Amino acid sequence: QVRLVESGGGLVQAGGSLRLSCAASGSISSINVMGWYRQAPGKQRELVAAMHSSGSTNYAASVKGRFTISRDNSKNTVYLQMNSLEPEDTAVYYCNFRAVVNYWGQGTQVTVSS
Repeated sequence: QVRLVESGGGLVQAGGSLRLSCAASGSISSINVMGWYRQAPGKQRELVAAMHSSGSTNYAASVKGRFTISRDNSKNTVYLQMNSLEPEDTAVYYCNFRAVVNYWGQGTQVTVSS
């Protein structure tokens, strides 16, 4: 069982930055992919960024060049650095660890004001 706890969301003006953190506890040795998703009101949940166990990353086109996913293995934590935030980035952001099953965090709200 894996438990994920997100933090770092909040309210920021357009052009600002936030860093989200996702701390994992439990058995994570079988995790293949760690990622961040987001869901805006009335929209489907979408992948924002992912990091594979190999270290390779992929990003949604809308955030490429602005967001960076990283991890600290010593802390079992994955981060999402978000720069040049836009009002369109407003959403609830969810951490996801994928093994045989998907594990989700509780979500953290990010609101970007114009």
